[in-house]
Amino acid sequence: MLDHFENPRNVGELPPPALVVEVSNPACGDILRISVLMEKGKIVNAAFLSRGCTASIAAGSVLTELLTDRDIHQLKQLQREDIDAAMGGLINESKHVAVLAIDAVRELEKKIRSAQ
Repeated sequence: MLDHFENPRNVGELPPPALVVEVSNPACGDILRISVLMEKGKIVNAAFLSRGCTASIAAGSVLTELLTDRDIHQLKQLQREDIDAAMGGLINESKHVAVLAIDAVRELEKKIRSAQ
């Protein structure tokens, strides 16, 4: 997790025609914005912007890597445990960021379906 915080991957926002979703955790105030470019039904590029704790920023970075090269059916298979594992195992106080990341995935699924 620390590497993804200190050296986040895919920071920023992709230009149109990227699909963009934003989710937040009202309890802690974390915000995660994900943008993806699709080609032939697959995500070919993903980027994120995040405002929140160290774990939240790292989760955005990890999520962009997990999203790339997936189609909508593979997105449905992603679970918070996948985010947790990709981050090296989150402490209990940080597990909320895996939920935030999966909330973004679920919103992204809806956006992809509506764009098709």
